[in-house]
Amino acid sequence: MICGDGSTAEQLPFLVVDGGATPTSPLQSPTPLKHGNDGGIIPYDGNHCWQYDIRCNNLDSDLQNAGMTLEYANNLRVRDFVFMPVDNIAERQNLATFIKKHEWLGNLSQYTTHWFGAYHNGILAGALLFNLPNAFSKLLGEETPSLERLISRGACISWSPKNLGSAFVMYAIRWMGENTQFKLFTAYSDTTAKEIGTIYQACNFYYLGQKAGAHHRYINPYTGKIVSDRFFRVRSAYRRYAEELGYEWDKTWCSNTQMLWVNIPDEIEKQLRAQSKLRQAQSQRIIVPLKHKYAMVHGSNRKETLSLRARFETLNKTYPYPKGR
Repeated sequence: MICGDGSTAEQLPFLVVDGGATPTSPLQSPTPLKHGNDGGIIPYDGNHCWQYDIRCNNLDSDLQNAGMTLEYANNLRVRDFVFMPVDNIAERQNLATFIKKHEWLGNLSQYTTHWFGAYHNGILAGALLFNLPNAFSKLLGEETPSLERLISRGACISWSPKNLGSAFVMYAIRWMGENTQFKLFTAYSDTTAKEIGTIYQACNFYYLGQKAGAHHRYINPYTGKIVSDRFFRVRSAYRRYAEELGYEWDKTWCSNTQMLWVNIPDEIEKQLRAQSKLRQAQSQRIIVPLKHKYAMVHGSNRKETLSLRARFETLNKTYPYPKGR
């Protein structure tokens, strides 16, 4: 999500822990990490979050594309925008394109289930996506998997008012709580991009500490982007491994969500899994700080919200909000 306060930045402790293979291409923007002249990894060192840099860099072109002046944009207020869920496939593609331009990760995560747009006079000014969590928690007990969604991607256009993001997030959460089975909404702030969760704090989320994510990530050997270890085990990666090994990909080897190993000959499966381990071992590994984790509980009505929040507070330890980057 966007952030924009001007707090003093702190240098983050990124370390290259093994050399691995040299990426086949330079790191692709946007990413808060880049290669130094000595081949090491340099962290983003701005005095605000990486998302705010993107906001500033896009301002001139965004104003031109919208046909508006900076003076006009500076007078906009949240009430000048309309929020709505997006079900239309073509409009979801517009949201996907918007995220790739305006959100610092520059891509979509897998398994997006709910899409929301923010509009000013018909112009797309914000996108917010909810996903299946990477791993379900027990923040609300054993039934949490049926109640939880992850805020996976979100961004507002550069000329939007600074508090549009928090209003947009709360609209989407209220809509989800009142119109779907989902009542628990988790979110992460990535310290590699100098994020501390400014918007989630403004929305009064619970703060669960800086304990989330892996201690290390990898340089994608094919694109140079920063990836988690899961990259080496996704369907698109296995498809690439098959090509490297000289096998023609069979469509029955995977579904829309997972590999179907039962349909793959044993010897080919063995080679694909070995290739996955080899590519991961060859890739440059970097140590990164853990992420901040936030959560919001919102039911279908006030009574349900209060009941679920009481359960959440009984089951979980929360902490004061972080302030320094």
